[in-house]
Amino acid sequence: MDYQKLAERLLPGEYPQLESFEAKYPPRALAKGAEVTRLAPSPTGFIHLGNLFVALANERIAHQSGGVLYLRIEDTDLKRKVDGAVEAVKNALRYFDIKFDEGAEIGGNDTYAPWYQRERAEIYRAFVKDLIARGRAYPCFCTEDDLSALRERQTSQKKITGYYGEYAKCRNLSEEEIYAKLDAGEPFVIRLKSLGDPENKLKFHDSIKGEITVTENDQDVVILKSDGIPTYHFAHAIDDHFMRTTLVIRGEEWLASLPIHIELFEALGFARPRYGHNCSLMKQDGETRRKLSKRKDPELSLEFYRQEGYYARAVKIYMLTLLNSNFEEWYLKNPDAPLEDFQFSVSKMGKSGALFDLDKLNDISKNELAKLSAEEMLSFMETWAGEFGSEAQKEYFRDRNYLTAVLELCMGTAGKKRRKDFTTAKQATETVAYFFTRVPRGDDYRVDFITRKEILRRFLERYDFHDDAQAWFAKVKETAGELGFASEMKEYKQNPEAYRGNVADVAEVLRIATTGKANTPDLYTIQQILGEEETRARLRAAAEKE
Repeated sequence: MDYQKLAERLLPGEYPQLESFEAKYPPRALAKGAEVTRLAPSPTGFIHLGNLFVALANERIAHQSGGVLYLRIEDTDLKRKVDGAVEAVKNALRYFDIKFDEGAEIGGNDTYAPWYQRERAEIYRAFVKDLIARGRAYPCFCTEDDLSALRERQTSQKKITGYYGEYAKCRNLSEEEIYAKLDAGEPFVIRLKSLGDPENKLKFHDSIKGEITVTENDQDVVILKSDGIPTYHFAHAIDDHFMRTTLVIRGEEWLASLPIHIELFEALGFARPRYGHNCSLMKQDGETRRKLSKRKDPELSLEFYRQEGYYARAVKIYMLTLLNSNFEEWYLKNPDAPLEDFQFSVSKMGKSGALFDLDKLNDISKNELAKLSAEEMLSFMETWAGEFGSEAQKEYFRDRNYLTAVLELCMGTAGKKRRKDFTTAKQATETVAYFFTRVPRGDDYRVDFITRKEILRRFLERYDFHDDAQAWFAKVKETAGELGFASEMKEYKQNPEAYRGNVADVAEVLRIATTGKANTPDLYTIQQILGEEETRARLRAAAEKE
């Protein structure tokens, strides 16, 4: 068969000489040992926690070595492209402060651009045409119905499904058969003509998992679709070569494709980048562990963390505890150090599934938010509310001095012991809502209805906004004593049967009447922040409630 003639028929026209691409995309001028890594999401769905997991590893590896991290958008699958997916990718990566040096929507060194694969179609076609001319690729005219029937046949025969060997129907078409189909206008794709033998095993060094064994590829995979756009497998091999990627950290789900990628690099004559296959993120589900699921687990989506208002540093800290086995110890010793100071190591990345625990992330988030000043917390909450908050919540930020006083109390920043009540911006905004609106409370008081009305009435009679904390609490104790409650906890503990309750029960009535909550920071300070008029109005409303 005249493969050169076939190549011209399948991909007519002049393409640049392959050598010209080597000159156009030269090796990067980097110091020895500098790594070039990438994040290459596909705009076919939401960006998820696994993407962040990989992005953090790639960012640390690149920048710690003095190398480059770039962003490539793998948009070859137009049918599955989701509107707004690229914007979601950018928003999520910006939120988590992943520092790219160059790439899509980033700019930087444009020597290796464009960064969208559909804009690089000419490069891919030039190499496909060369493979056809060398007899390493061929046209396949099989329809979707043909391929479905093939899968059913293989399944019934208990064979591995795929397009290979005796099942590769178009692999051995004669020249006459090929041209007859082309003349008839039958659509086609281009497949790699695999030279692999599944009986052969290859030793492969995975940068994370170490020495592994893989089977040679024998699948005649599609490398160019009928629309003239390559598949991911083919495009990534060419792009990683010409963008001069040195190390690819990716999810372990790509291990199944590794034999295909090895053969593609060999067929193209390119030196492979090193590959490291990262462990999957797992979740405890009853007594078993399973992979985080898009369908079952909202916390898999990075949008979840933005919508809930997780603090980006806290999420990164938790991700690093899962990525490197020695990070947690380093963090405990250096809780306030920049995360960039940690010496990340590929060799310390997990080889098996990492258990993702949202409760542990929440604990880290509480610790990190407790380190912020009231002004920093306000800014963090305001940013969240501006994008995800209700109109009422956005109003909280109108009086910044008032909200700062609220946060100083709730966080314990005003010279007191730090509180750790805030987990996310959303939860924090909801927590302080009682400073801006009256929060109704049910009947879960510890004292009966009649008694609490009397507590509120008597306290209101002696309440003076200008009292200091000591005088204020003395009046709480006076109210307690008048109504048969122990005004001193020591007395109550010595003889509880002698009292209806204790001063804490009375204070709880005042607390719930004021805030709608049984647990809050210092009630005296809350009432001082609310002001006399609002405090009296709330206590009076609770006392008059039927």
